[in-house]
Amino acid sequence: MNRLRYFIEWKLFGVCRAIGEKMGISVTRIRTWFVYISFLTMGSPLIVYFVLAFWMNMKRYISSVRRNPLWYQ
Repeated sequence: MNRLRYFIEWKLFGVCRAIGEKMGISVTRIRTWFVYISFLTMGSPLIVYFVLAFWMNMKRYISSVRRNPLWYQ
């Protein structure tokens, strides 16, 4: 059970970590509020979470393509 919790909290997408770093807020606090808001609104913040995860993944992909020296040849 602890391995699953570790994977979900630290490895899944990193959206809460990125928000925490940008805003200077504890990541644990952001995750806690995300869970509370998800329960209160019956899961609608999950859509926002997945959109942000997709955007972060695309941003990582685009930045890795820009750094690839073989791309420019």
